[in-house]
Amino acid sequence: MDFMGFSDAVRSAFNKYATFEGRASRSEYWWFGLFIVLCSIVLEIIDAMLFHKPMGEVSILSGLFSLAVLLPSLGVAVRRLHDVERSGWWLLLALTGIGALVLLYWYVTRGTVGPNAFGADPLS
Repeated sequence: MDFMGFSDAVRSAFNKYATFEGRASRSEYWWFGLFIVLCSIVLEIIDAMLFHKPMGEVSILSGLFSLAVLLPSLGVAVRRLHDVERSGWWLLLALTGIGALVLLYWYVTRGTVGPNAFGADPLS
């Protein structure tokens, strides 16, 4: 199997809530990212309707959601780097301008087929 579905990816990311070991496939990483974006949009709309705040301004629901998905987001990002045989410390490149482009390249690159130093193939 070369692909993880939307619900499987979200379930996997939350099951490994604060796990920074192992590997995550491209599909797991990107489906979880889509889940976060969609939930954020919905919560922004709900926040705007309930609390009469302008869109884009952090409110209660969207702030709590952001805190709730912080560790799983970091975990899946680190595991994605492990899949392309990079240490999770490379995630610190996001703090630089050009480093975010390097991370994006690694996130879209196919992971190592078969086991690597960080564990078994996540899709095997």
